[in-house]
Formats: sequence, structure tokens, C-alpha cells
Amino acid sequence: MKKLLAIIALIVFPLLSMAQERKVQNRPYIDFRRLHYGFFFGLHAQDMELANNGFITADGEQWYADVSAYNPGFSVGVLADLRINSHLALRLVPTLHFGEKQVVFREFNSGNKERQQIKSTYMSLPLDLKFSAQRFNNYRPYIMAGVNPMLDLTVKKQRQLLMKKFDFMVEVGVGCDFYMPFFKLIPELKFCFSLLDVLNKDRSDLLDENLKKFTDSVDKAVTKMIVLSFYFE
Repeated sequence: MKKLLAIIALIVFPLLSMAQERKVQNRPYIDFRRLHYGFFFGLHAQDMELANNGFITADGEQWYADVSAYNPGFSVGVLADLRINSHLALRLVPTLHFGEKQVVFREFNSGNKERQQIKSTYMSLPLDLKFSAQRFNNYRPYIMAGVNPMLDLTVKKQRQLLMKKFDFMVEVGVGCDFYMPFFKLIPELKFCFSLLDVLNKDRSDLLDENLKKFTDSVDKAVTKMIVLSFYFE
């Protein structure tokens, strides 16, 4: 056992010392700039939490709605980063999110199903605070939190459910700055949670009144989103 521990120590201690070894820093003065610019692209998944109320129609039907699948969407935007101090920055990230949600309606008694594809093109303007750790060599982890007003540009009427155009989210996430020789690469994972009910209960748009039963069966809808972004600064 002592020999095994000695061998492990001989392997681990040099690796630890190498991990702590200082290296030449790429772009050592970039974080001292007052204002940074960049752009990003990424992937996201949209979700929506639906509150069913058990509404029963005059025909005795009882419909329940749920988001059945998560389809990957695409995100693209630009970045403006304002340095507050050595660890804190304020970020403005105008963004477009292209994605969709698949809603399935199930009738409780018969088991019949209906589907609705809700495509969304969100124009958003997140305002975030970014708190970064001390830079070591060519990486620097951080956490972020902020608010994110969003406008859906592709709301469609004459469907089972009608969404409101405006939404407002809070978001939290983690990321890491990687300092490359000619630019800074920043992968980031964030989670967005809506503070508003985006279900439009006013269905004066409907020509087929039979579709109103789906809106009557849901009390509210709250959106969520997971976004994986890659910033280039």
C-alpha cells in the first residue's frame, strides 16, 4: 500500500504543479479596456409550462395540454461589454432567437390528440451583470445574471393557443473567457425563466369557435429557455 501511495504521489504532484504553472498570457491587456464589442452564435431549447384547469366543454370533453418535445433553435446576436471594475462588467446583448415549441393536446376520456407547432422568432435585449474570477493563464471563469425583455415577431392567430407578443425573463448562467492569440472565445450556458403569463385569453381572432376550448382549458403559460452561446470578442 505504501508503495502504491508513493507511486500515486509521484504522478499527481508533478501534474498539480504543471497545472499551477504560469504561462505566457495571450492579449494580456484586453480586460483593461473600458468597452468591449463582439458577436455570438449559439443553440437553444424553448420550453413552456402550461397550467391546465380541467375545463369540461358542453360536449363533455376535457383537454390537457403539454409541451411534448424540445427542438433545438438557433440564436445570433452582438455584444457590448462595459467594464465596471476588475471583476464586474455590465453587458448588453441584442439577440435574435429562432425556434419552436411542440404542444400536444390530449382529451381525457377518448384519448384523442391534437398538435400545435408554435414557431417563435424572439427579438430580445438582455441586460446582464457579469462577475468574473481572477484570470489565470489564458482562462477566466465567470457567473452572470440579468433581465431579458423579449418580443415575439411571429405570433400566429387562428390556432388552438394564442401567445402574447411581449415576454420578460430573468436569466442566470456560467461561462469562461478563453484568451486566444487574436481574439477571446467565451462559451456560456444560461437559463431563462419568464416572469409573465404569455397566454392570450382574448380569442376574438377565432373564426372557428370550436378552437376556443383549448384556450379555456389552460389558465396560463410560462416560457423557459436554455441557451448555449459562443461569444467572439
